[in-house]
Amino acid sequence: MNWMLLPYRRYFEFTGRSRRREYWMFVLLFVLVMVVLNLLFGTNEVTRTPNGFGYGSRLTGAGEAIARLFVLASFIPALAVSVRRLHDQDRSGWMLLLGLIPLFGGFALFVLMCLEGTRGPNQHGPDPKNPSNIDVFS
Repeated sequence: MNWMLLPYRRYFEFTGRSRRREYWMFVLLFVLVMVVLNLLFGTNEVTRTPNGFGYGSRLTGAGEAIARLFVLASFIPALAVSVRRLHDQDRSGWMLLLGLIPLFGGFALFVLMCLEGTRGPNQHGPDPKNPSNIDVFS
C-alpha cells in the first residue's frame, strides 16, 4: 500500500527518479478505485448497434462525482510519477508528449514505463534501487 500512495506524498515533485514498482502500483490503485466505483455506482447498458449489440457501463450520480474528484486529485501525481519514471531511464520528461501521437504514442509510453531504469546515478539523481550506490556482496 505504501507504493500505491507514494506518488500522492510526492504530489508536485517532478524532479528525481521513480522505480517501476512505484509507477505500476500507482496505476493499479487508480484502476482498482475506478473498478470499485463502477461496481458500486455503475449502470450496465446493452444497446443495439449496427453490428449487433453493444455493452457499456457508465457512472451516474454520486459515483460520477466521486470519480471526477478522484481523477482530478490524481492528475498531478500521475503526471509527476510518469516524469520521474522517464527520469529513471535518463530520459526527458517531455517524452510524455509521445502520448499525443495516435496509436503509436500510447504503445511507446507503455514500453518506456516497462523498461528498467539506468543503474547508478544519472543526471536526474541517485539510483532509487541503490541510493548509496554501494554493493554489499560484490
